[in-house]
Amino acid sequence: MAFRWSRMSPQLALTPAVAITVVAFIGSILWTIYVSFTSSKAFATYGIDFTDWARQYERLFKDKGWTIALKNMLVLGIGSFLAIVFGFILAALIDREKRGEGFFRTVFLYPLAVSLIVTGVAWRWMFNPSFGLQGALHSIGLTFISFDWLSKPETAMYGIILASVWQGAGFYMALMLSGLKSINTEIWSAARLDGVSFWRLYAEIIIPMMKFTFLTCAILLSLGVVKAYDIVVAMTNGGPGQATWVPGYFTINAYWVKSNLAYASAAAALMLGITALIFLPLVLLTAWRERARTS
Repeated sequence: MAFRWSRMSPQLALTPAVAITVVAFIGSILWTIYVSFTSSKAFATYGIDFTDWARQYERLFKDKGWTIALKNMLVLGIGSFLAIVFGFILAALIDREKRGEGFFRTVFLYPLAVSLIVTGVAWRWMFNPSFGLQGALHSIGLTFISFDWLSKPETAMYGIILASVWQGAGFYMALMLSGLKSINTEIWSAARLDGVSFWRLYAEIIIPMMKFTFLTCAILLSLGVVKAYDIVVAMTNGGPGQATWVPGYFTINAYWVKSNLAYASAAAALMLGITALIFLPLVLLTAWRERARTS
């Protein structure tokens, strides 16, 4: 009996966590999807008109704001990929220069300790044309430089990308550095003996060996891009106009500003679908590569 109890005790200990996950996570997802087929406004109503059950989704795809949000999400994803690139470059430089490694690793990781809200506010100040970087440069005579990106619809998203890359590069640097540390030192020694150039070493040997690390970074980056909201609110609040709307901002705006719960739920359900389309293939590819590596 004691042996059986010892086997059951871990399952019993995990039962509250599993119950909370099922109710709060899976249950809320199913509830949101269901509500998206209703005509709920500020509060949920659970009647579904089956003659027009997809009207919220039809409205969504006709909404110019949703189209802008999807395009901005794509732009943000492509631009934010620079965080992985810079993270790898920083990791490679730190790994080659052993002196001061702890200091530089702390410096580059510091932005990660700052919340996205604080990051957004700080960069909004820097982009301010009066007392930001532009004002400082103009005060020393460099009046030809323009750094008021957030005030222009065509450049506002690039300002958000710049702030996101600054905030996230240190995190990806830490992941890349751990990947570089896991590479056998004999590979570096053999490359030096064979006279392999610096660029060939990284392009043909190191980067292919770190493909699992790059894949992990891509998964984390894609999730962050799809759920992006706080940095947009802090820097532009979706403006100018709708120039910096992203799916997360659109969803929150649909409920709190338009008081349309069903419409916001439809947007949230599509965000879940986008996440699944991006996340699941990457996870399956990661699992397949890991299985192939261990077999």
